[in-house]
Amino acid sequence: MRKGALIRLYGRLRTAGISPSDSEELRLRKVVLLFACGLMIAAAALWLALYQALGLPVSASLPVAFQLASLATLVYYLVTLNFDVFRATQLGLFLFVPFVVQWSIGNFVSASGMILWGLLAPVGAIVLYSARESIPWFVAYIVLTLATGYVDYELAWLPPKGPKVPLSTSVIFFALNFAAMSTLVYSLLRFAFSEREKSRVRLEEAHAGLRDEQERSEKLLLNVLPAPVAERLKRQESPSADGVSEVTVMFADIVSFTRIAGTLEPAQVFSLLNRLFSEFDALAEKHGLEKIKTIGDAYMVAGGLAVGQTGRCAAVAELALEIRDLTERAFEVNGQCLKLRIGIATGPVVAGAVGTKKFIYDLWGDTVNIASRLTSESEPGRIQVDELSFNILAGNYSFEAPRTLNLKGKGYTTVYELICRTDDTDSSDAPTPA
Repeated sequence: MRKGALIRLYGRLRTAGISPSDSEELRLRKVVLLFACGLMIAAAALWLALYQALGLPVSASLPVAFQLASLATLVYYLVTLNFDVFRATQLGLFLFVPFVVQWSIGNFVSASGMILWGLLAPVGAIVLYSARESIPWFVAYIVLTLATGYVDYELAWLPPKGPKVPLSTSVIFFALNFAAMSTLVYSLLRFAFSEREKSRVRLEEAHAGLRDEQERSEKLLLNVLPAPVAERLKRQESPSADGVSEVTVMFADIVSFTRIAGTLEPAQVFSLLNRLFSEFDALAEKHGLEKIKTIGDAYMVAGGLAVGQTGRCAAVAELALEIRDLTERAFEVNGQCLKLRIGIATGPVVAGAVGTKKFIYDLWGDTVNIASRLTSESEPGRIQVDELSFNILAGNYSFEAPRTLNLKGKGYTTVYELICRTDDTDSSDAPTPA
């Protein structure tokens, strides 16, 4: 046998022949059977050594034959990885060899209850097969035990055959056999349950990992889509559009961003936008608003998309004031403060996720178009709102006098410039007027 083949067999012996595709239950059974196989080979050697040490004329042929047969089945398993054959032959050896050894020595007394070792077969079958599949092995053990007892009873009047074992030695070996068999059964069951506990821990860790991955996936999905839409997609329902009667939409873009970006390295442009929009995201979340998307240097947010949600126009106004002041106060390029143009409009929209791959949640309708036009027509550092938004906010916010703009695609439209808040009311919770 080549050295490479020996190394491969040794590797399989170390891992009990476990394959990556094996279930946890099969892994446990393979490990337990190799453990039991090693115990029985060692026990046979110890039993034979004790008899020889006591000077008893017991033939070594049967224990040695058992060891050789057990080793042969082990090698066969390591070469072929046929666990079913290995399991059946090992349990067969565990069951029949103790009876054959006792028959060769004599009766129950002279063999010191050697057949007790056969109990390892039905006990092992419980772990290596199942409780139900272990029944035939237990029945076979009981049948062989009763048959052996019956034969010993019927032949009790005949002179004993085989080696003459002193009664004192038989008593000692009775104790040794009971102690050894009890130790084997206990060790086998303890090892099996210990491995099962390790398997349970591994499964719990795997399940915990899956839960963490699922939570991360859900958080990622909720970062892309509103919760109701995300739930719909998780249920594998087709994407659909929802009509919402009153939504406040806001656009904000950076004044002269193209010129500013031309003076920076690409990495600096990314860093600037990432810091700025991350601050916007945190403020939008604070006010309970839905970030829709970013388009280049433009930031789009909406309020009132959720069913039954009210008072979002005031929340959008608060956000607009905060991001305007934050941008001018905390962000500058080449010594100049950044400024925003901001437009706000309120009205009906259609909202939904488009496509099935790399989909995006978006809004459509005149309200979106008006908010976009108000942004493009706004002056640096100014916030322009449409008439419906003004009517909702007028009681708590200060505005410049109305003016009329000729908006592309909309014609002449009355707009108002939002200046600041005029009272201390928590406007983010204020109900939307009817």
